[in-house]
Amino acid sequence: MHLIAKQLNAKWGEGTVTLTIHDQYRNMSEVIQGCMHLIDNAVEAARLADIVPDVAPIRGGTDGCRLSYMGLPCPNLGTGGYGYHGPYEHITAEGMDLATDMIVKLIQKYAE
Repeated sequence: MHLIAKQLNAKWGEGTVTLTIHDQYRNMSEVIQGCMHLIDNAVEAARLADIVPDVAPIRGGTDGCRLSYMGLPCPNLGTGGYGYHGPYEHITAEGMDLATDMIVKLIQKYAE
C-alpha cells in the first residue's frame, strides 16, 4: 500500500495521496494457543449440550479479540444465531436455549 501511494504521488504530485495505517484487530490465535483449555472445555460443554462443535477461525474483529490482547483470552463461543450482519440475521428460541445450556455446562466444568 505504501508503494502504491508512492507511485500515485510520483504520477499526480506529492501530497495527492496520504496513507495512514492503524492496527484495528489482531489475530488472537497467538493468545488462545497458550490457553487451549478454553477451547477444549468449550468443545466438551458443547457436546454435553448436544451441540456439534465447529472450531474454526472467524473473520472480523470481535470484542473478544481486543480483550484477549488486554490479558483476558476470550474465544468466540457463538450465540446460536444465523446470517449475522445481513438482512436475514436471526436467532431461534431453540438456538438461544442450546447456547444457554452450553454456557451453563461450561461454567460447571470450571466449577469442578
